[in-house]
Amino acid sequence: MTYNFTGVTSNSATNVTAGQSQLTVDVLDSGSGTVSFAFGNAGPLASSITDIYWDDQAAVLRSMGGMTPSTGVAFSQGANPGNLPGGNTIGFSVSPTGASADSNSGKPGVMKNGVNPGEWLTIVWTLVAGTTFSDVIAGLDLGGDQAGSLRVGIHVQGFANGGSESFVNTPAPVPLPGAALMLIAGLGALGAAGRRRRA
Repeated sequence: MTYNFTGVTSNSATNVTAGQSQLTVDVLDSGSGTVSFAFGNAGPLASSITDIYWDDQAAVLRSMGGMTPSTGVAFSQGANPGNLPGGNTIGFSVSPTGASADSNSGKPGVMKNGVNPGEWLTIVWTLVAGTTFSDVIAGLDLGGDQAGSLRVGIHVQGFANGGSESFVNTPAPVPLPGAALMLIAGLGALGAAGRRRRA
């Protein structure tokens, strides 16, 4: 499943639009009770994912495992700041303990080591015993600050104007059942027929 992100902060409308258009996370069943979160930055606009956070109200994530970066990306577990910047406005609270990651500081710096255009980072989580990949997807699709939800937040720096923004994953749209699609198509056909009669 691929999830897009929506802005939590709005320091710059231009930066929020850029982040929403080019940042994604692919969530994959990696087997043996694990799930992978693969963060990507499609570019082309300057931006760098520098911090990643989870808010696991679904209680499906047990412990963070390995990280696989593309060339030029370097992350470690534990982000600073400890919670998604601006996340308090949407009730975002990091859980479980240690559910964050930060691009490495020092030379060449956090933005250089972050997920920049054309780069990616995969982080593997071990699931709580008795939970499944389907439970992870259900939590991500539920969204919001509520029991049973799972949210992924990212802090993005290095925009062209020097600004930063925070984002949270957007729940996947609920697919319409086949009957509903047929009803919508039928109503559209009736409307078109009515317009032809009036004409």
